Amino acid sequence: MESAPLSPAYHTSLLTAQHCRGHTHLILGSNPLAASRATQSLASGAKPILITPIAATELHYAVAAHIASGAVTHLARPFQDEDLFTLGRPEVDTVVDAVFITSARDPLAPAVSALCRRHRIPINVVDAPALCSFSLLSTHVDGPLQIGVTTNGRGCKLASRIRREVAAALPAGLGSACAKLGDVRRRIVEEDCKARSARSEAEEDEGVDDSVDQTATFNKLVTDADTDAAKTRRMRWLAQVCEYWPLKRLASITEADVTAVLTSYHTAIGADPKPENGNSIKPPGRGSAAPPHPTGRIILAGSGPGHPDLLTQATYKAIQAADLILADKLVPAGVLDLIPRRTPVSIARKFPGNADRAQEELLEQALEGVREGKTVLRLKQGDPFIYGRGGEEVAFFRAHGLGSHVTVLPGITSSLSAPLFAAIPPTQRDVADQVLICTGTGKKGKAPVPPEYVKSRTVVFLMALHRIVGLVKELTTYTPEEEQEQAARKDSVSLPTRALWPLDTPCAVIERASCPDQRVMRTTLKHVAEAIEQEGSRPPGLFVVGNACQVLYTPEKGRSWVVEEGFKGLDVELDFDFSLGEAAPNKIGSGVTVTTQS
Repeated sequence: MESAPLSPAYHTSLLTAQHCRGHTHLILGSNPLAASRATQSLASGAKPILITPIAATELHYAVAAHIASGAVTHLARPFQDEDLFTLGRPEVDTVVDAVFITSARDPLAPAVSALCRRHRIPINVVDAPALCSFSLLSTHVDGPLQIGVTTNGRGCKLASRIRREVAAALPAGLGSACAKLGDVRRRIVEEDCKARSARSEAEEDEGVDDSVDQTATFNKLVTDADTDAAKTRRMRWLAQVCEYWPLKRLASITEADVTAVLTSYHTAIGADPKPENGNSIKPPGRGSAAPPHPTGRIILAGSGPGHPDLLTQATYKAIQAADLILADKLVPAGVLDLIPRRTPVSIARKFPGNADRAQEELLEQALEGVREGKTVLRLKQGDPFIYGRGGEEVAFFRAHGLGSHVTVLPGITSSLSAPLFAAIPPTQRDVADQVLICTGTGKKGKAPVPPEYVKSRTVVFLMALHRIVGLVKELTTYTPEEEQEQAARKDSVSLPTRALWPLDTPCAVIERASCPDQRVMRTTLKHVAEAIEQEGSRPPGLFVVGNACQVLYTPEKGRSWVVEEGFKGLDVELDFDFSLGEAAPNKIGSGVTVTTQS
């Protein structure tokens, strides 16, 4: 039975962006707000009609200027009911598209509101939420980028303040970056539409709905056999750039950045990966000579799960001292913000179908940097040796004669810290006495061997959410290979088979751990795929399975899953009083919003 969401604690609106080009907006009023509404209407491409018995020369100077220029039509007479049905566009039978009343004390407001509602004409009455069928947001505009804030009638001044704070936190140039990336998207669509039908394009395009998070397949791998997916990997790259790159990096994106990556995706899948200079990157054989007198050094460091306060002192010092930083795409913006402005940074282009080649590009950059005598920092998320290819990179540099110039710095791994931020102790007496860290995706996208069920085991899966349906099936049922082995054993001595995980096993999905938009979904193996499908995916994330998920959390009966929004950790700062020689706690609260699913 499909579950139904609970009613929200507060009435909220369905926020939309209306396309008003060519629409007719009827404005009733003569105050400065009428001028503001006319300006907003014109900016959206609509055609405003102002109705007021006051002569144009007596109106606010801004609206008078619009009338004089012909942009605004002025009817110097009282409003009549038939105006709603005779002043609109011919293509909608002359019904106006929206009505704005700019004074709550207008005696006509209640009657006009009732008439508009009866005929489903959108109406807004200032300072009278009960008379409105829609409200206007406090909006920040930067080119094609618009950010709107509403308090749903609880304080327009507060909404304006929040909007200013949000806008001030954004990097300069983000609007132009939106325009540039939009042009890239159109370019990709135009080039790729020749290779696929309109139907497949609609199915394969990513991120078409801005109101929800990414789907569970957002990070789906593109393997050598995925010829259809390969046709759309440039669009997938663009979607993941928008998701993963820090806003400051997006705001400064250049045509060279776009051209370099889009060009690299023209290479057919299965071709030998090559960097942009055309030279293959392969470790030399045993007889290869080491580079002469290398003077630089290479540092492999983990940046932790996300919050910059979780960096080690050693990694922070390396960030400040490096001459060149090569960062993986999952290194969070808060950590990248610590990099000195003078230090060049390159972010890995590890996206579906390009991970191996992007890795080789970074290694080539590291080799060039160290041969030039630079201190090169390879900055990774979490810990470099926990599914971070750190061991592979050390072997690579050793093969190039640089083993003595490599330093590896540990980082806090998300596999253990993310459960902590979700109040899940991976080990707990009488509940969980062992922890297993697994990958949900093997090499080339192949499914790894599923772990067997042990009641006292906590399993943490990394790189698993994009194939959650397959992973749950592998945990709770036998794989085809296992079924073949069991069938072959019928005539032989019976051997033990893998213990399957019960469908009611508690589990949790933890996304963007320790970041402000951290999200935790608590559920069971039976419902986790449905929860991710309905709630969307917010990468990066991990998957925790085991009874430890309910040590500090008691599920509510009748609920299939619970979603917790927000990060509530690291909420104590210590202000050290040197005169007393002691630290005083200073609480900084950060709330967590909880929603449930029946």
